[in-house]
Amino acid sequence: MGLSSFLKNFLGKIQEPAAETENTNQHTAENAYEKAEIFIEETLTKVKEASEPLFEDASQYVDKAKVIISEYAEKASDSINDIIDSVKESVEADDTQPMIYDTVVDISEKAITETDS
Repeated sequence: MGLSSFLKNFLGKIQEPAAETENTNQHTAENAYEKAEIFIEETLTKVKEASEPLFEDASQYVDKAKVIISEYAEKASDSINDIIDSVKESVEADDTQPMIYDTVVDISEKAITETDS
């Protein structure tokens, strides 16, 4: 029996430090996770604070761009409608008879023939 009690005591002593090491590692991992979580939250807060003015400036430029584009879009639309109307009018008014083109020959000079050579 002495051997079995020795082994129980010996193995029990080995298991205790292993359990303590496991608890310490788990505690360290939890601390690292909590610190990382806090760091990420602080970083995101800083990024949000730093980016707010940029987003405000960008929204102002977007609003200005919308106004300018809408003005030019109206002008372009009006111009395109004017061109379409003009083409329609010219097509409708083009009911005149087609022009006939004749080939004109200059007869002021004599033609060179084979007998002239």
